[in-house]
Amino acid sequence: MNGDVTVCYGQIYVAGDDGFTAGMSECFSDQRNGLCGAGHRGSLFLMVALHTGRVGFEAQLHDQAPPVDEQWEEVVEVSFHPENGSHLLCWGGYGAWPLDLDDTDYRVLYCARNMDRPRDGDPSDDEDRVIDHYLLQFWPAPPQPDRILTQTTHTAAQWHRWARGLPPSPTAEQKADAARRTKLKRERDLRAARREREQREWGGRLPDQPLRRIRSHALSLARLDRPLLDALAAVDPASQRQIARWVTRRGFTEARLVEVDWITPALTAMDRGEPLPAPLDDQQRAWDLLLSDSQVPHTTVTSPDGALDNCLQQAMTFPAIFATQHKDSLRAAVEALWAAAITFGYGRHPVLFTELRHTFPLLATHLE
Repeated sequence: MNGDVTVCYGQIYVAGDDGFTAGMSECFSDQRNGLCGAGHRGSLFLMVALHTGRVGFEAQLHDQAPPVDEQWEEVVEVSFHPENGSHLLCWGGYGAWPLDLDDTDYRVLYCARNMDRPRDGDPSDDEDRVIDHYLLQFWPAPPQPDRILTQTTHTAAQWHRWARGLPPSPTAEQKADAARRTKLKRERDLRAARREREQREWGGRLPDQPLRRIRSHALSLARLDRPLLDALAAVDPASQRQIARWVTRRGFTEARLVEVDWITPALTAMDRGEPLPAPLDDQQRAWDLLLSDSQVPHTTVTSPDGALDNCLQQAMTFPAIFATQHKDSLRAAVEALWAAAITFGYGRHPVLFTELRHTFPLLATHLE
């Protein structure tokens, strides 16, 4: 490309299709020159004297190293390897020009003149007049350290001093260590965020791990009566089993299922701690029977949160009897209690909870 370009903040870039993402110090670290930063692979950071306005700019591709024209007051040389295409870009979206570069190593000559001439803001200058000019030349060549070939202006000297004063780039080991520490911090932050979110779900205070593993039904009960849930988790496994069986029978009584002829034997077996007899030894068959047997009543309740007013009471309580068979006594008690709470419905679950506390005084020793 050859012509005038509009610059902003005195910067022009060469970058791939994903744009320019490198930091200024990263591009110039470990270099002698401060005009063409090539420290970030696939990018070039080009300094121009003008802060904002138009400058003359030309980019050229050569087969071999071109001669250096004496008209240029500043000349530096760097190595460059394009990645994912290459474009000449102006800061702020003032322009983009594709560069026809192959995926190979290049040597780059960056030349400038009139970098010390009056800058923008001088009322004596015609704002349309181009003062400083720049040339960017590419040719295939293996990588080498950057060089300053010509330096005459005060502006360029300042940028060269600045570049040489930058701290050295981190070593591969330091980069790996920084990446490791960044990953660890990200993981810690993620764990902290998850814990904070979980605390909010539980009402600000996390329960012990057993309840957190059960989660779903335990969370639902926590919203209704957190102290009762914590007490339930604190009692011994044998008491949890007794509570699971009691609330199941209480829920089945509320839903008028205790007199159904094929359910009564299952409740008796449950009370004895025995496996459930047929047809409740097959959950799918038991559910089909529950929903099709004419002797099973069909009554509805409103869900504890008041969101649904057509919950089939018998279907709400039915999972409790299967929950009593769970090998984890706490899970059995939690799931059975939640099923019974839904059975009592919106506004009536405190009746069930009061009866539970009265029937099992042991819970009171663990209530806060």
